[in-house]
Amino acid sequence: MPSASPASAAFLIALAAALWGLLGIFGKMAQQAGLEPLEVAFWRALLGGGLFALHALGTRQPLPRGADLLWTVLFGLVGVSLFYGAYQLAVQSAGASLASVLLYTAPAFVVLWGWLLLREPTGRREAAAIALTLGGVALISLGGGENIHVSPAALTWGLISGLTYSLYYLYGKLFFGRYSAAGLYALALPIGAAGLLPFTAFSPKTAGAWLTLLGIAVLSTYLAYLAYSAGLRYLSAARASVIASLEPVLAGGMALLLFGERPGVLALVGALGVLGATLLLSGSGTGDQPPQPLRSLTAFLGRPPTRR
Repeated sequence: MPSASPASAAFLIALAAALWGLLGIFGKMAQQAGLEPLEVAFWRALLGGGLFALHALGTRQPLPRGADLLWTVLFGLVGVSLFYGAYQLAVQSAGASLASVLLYTAPAFVVLWGWLLLREPTGRREAAAIALTLGGVALISLGGGENIHVSPAALTWGLISGLTYSLYYLYGKLFFGRYSAAGLYALALPIGAAGLLPFTAFSPKTAGAWLTLLGIAVLSTYLAYLAYSAGLRYLSAARASVIASLEPVLAGGMALLLFGERPGVLALVGALGVLGATLLLSGSGTGDQPPQPLRSLTAFLGRPPTRR
């Protein structure tokens, strides 16, 4: 495979961020069409998983086996079932823009994983990032805004989505070197759909509702994951995370235009604090190496993979 230029890789990461930015927009549209949040999450996992399964089958990608399969099942139940469901519940409770911002508490959770699991001391950069995140969430809870509803449920589901999203850092670092994105998500997403099924209430759907679900599955799941994983092959994780921070900015702009979601001054300052923490942590590694908490955690979970 010919190597891509840094500009091409950066474009792929930015494209993924833009497609992920549509996720809350599509989710809110689907909910306005009468779907419950968990049904939106279920169809995202099932349809997206089906696309990845066809991709893996057509290109003969290997699937996780043995211990890797067990980790993938666990990831599917927590990183897909719980994450997809929590994010859509955050969209319902808080709105598309606030849900997208709270999702970016994930890097701070990675630092907390390192401290809780490994008793690893945090440096000044990590401590400052956690403080920025906590302060940002506090300001968001006080700030509110027009057509933005800040409630205990909104903050809870938003923070759960950030917590479970942080698992993607770990899972990706462990397995993206061994398997393609199609091979991993061909299993993880259907497992996530199965985990959501007992909690999903299905409702009649209009053609417009099906279109939003297809938009979530094709654009915000299948194509977004493929673009991000392709860009990550040629760009350091630190640089990729900075570019991907465009996601809540784009989501907030679209939510303002489409739904009139206008954050208050305090909420806006809080959102900038959360994004600032993400940027601060993205610079705590060097070159292609992830930040120290992530390097330690991948060593704790298993030896970091090499490409093959």
